[in-house]
Amino acid sequence: MSSNVVNQNTFLRTTRQFPEELHQLTVEIDRSYVDIANAVNVRTIGIFPTNRFSATGESFFLVGNRRQQTFRQVYTFTGTTAINHGIRDVVPNQFTKCSGSYTNGTDSFGLFFASSVAIAGQITFYVTSTQIIFLVGAGAPALSSGRIILEWLSQP
Repeated sequence: MSSNVVNQNTFLRTTRQFPEELHQLTVEIDRSYVDIANAVNVRTIGIFPTNRFSATGESFFLVGNRRQQTFRQVYTFTGTTAINHGIRDVVPNQFTKCSGSYTNGTDSFGLFFASSVAIAGQITFYVTSTQIIFLVGAGAPALSSGRIILEWLSQP
């Protein structure tokens, strides 16, 4: 294991010896609580809401030592009309993970976060300051419904 990993203590101990002496027991219980809290707080939070955004549990340190956390929201759709995303104060390069999928009613297909140029055989999307924009490349499968997941950085 590398010695320069930020979250080296992500695993929670499965066994612990508790002393019989009261003061030592108190110290060990306090230490176990801190261990549990640290292990829980470094995990990714698996909540994918459609009506408002949620914190992911991920932290970025891109501007000095200032922590930026990421948020996530799911958007569902039944066509390729632009979607108002409702994210305030969007800045360039704020989005960290964007993905999606859709169906033609029979099969499932990946939906790619890409540029503002259509790709033959694919449906892609990109994000502006106010909307999610779809691009349908020539020969892409028909779309009947789908979902997009956006994750973005909070402002530093």
